[in-house]
Amino acid sequence: MIELILGGARSGKSRLAESRIAEYSHNSDVPVVYIATATDDDDEMKQRIARHKSRRPEHWIIVEEPIYLASVLAEYNRPNMLILIDCLTLWLSNLLCHSDPHLFSEQKQAMLTILQEHKASIFLVSNETGLGVVPMGELTRRFVDEAGWLHQELASISDRVTLVIAGLEHSLKSPEVSL
Repeated sequence: MIELILGGARSGKSRLAESRIAEYSHNSDVPVVYIATATDDDDEMKQRIARHKSRRPEHWIIVEEPIYLASVLAEYNRPNMLILIDCLTLWLSNLLCHSDPHLFSEQKQAMLTILQEHKASIFLVSNETGLGVVPMGELTRRFVDEAGWLHQELASISDRVTLVIAGLEHSLKSPEVSL
């Protein structure tokens, strides 16, 4: 099972993903792996990271990986695992600003491949950036374009896609139920 959770900044998308994980792992021994993509480059980001850390249960396995998501997913490619990746747009920024111009396409393809073969339940958190005006600046436009294309690809392979606005979830794609 893969769920893509999209939303704007401070929309409640991370909190929703964490509550979904809590629902699935409640009263069970299902391990939870939280893959954090943020880097603490400045004081404001350090505060954001601290806020996220304060909400996580201590028994969750925390992996801080800003670039190589596919390798971490491969490491935890087992049934009865819950994996939360927060956040894909930070990961995208890390890749687009990397000195190796080929790293983005390599890592994106590696992640999409492993997601299609994955055995764990995966929750992907990402910022929806395509709802505003076309940004100024080549890198910013590329970021918005790449995020939009990534979201489309992820939505096509996800079982559930949820948009979060003002803390309210809106179902864009629900798992098919067989009767």
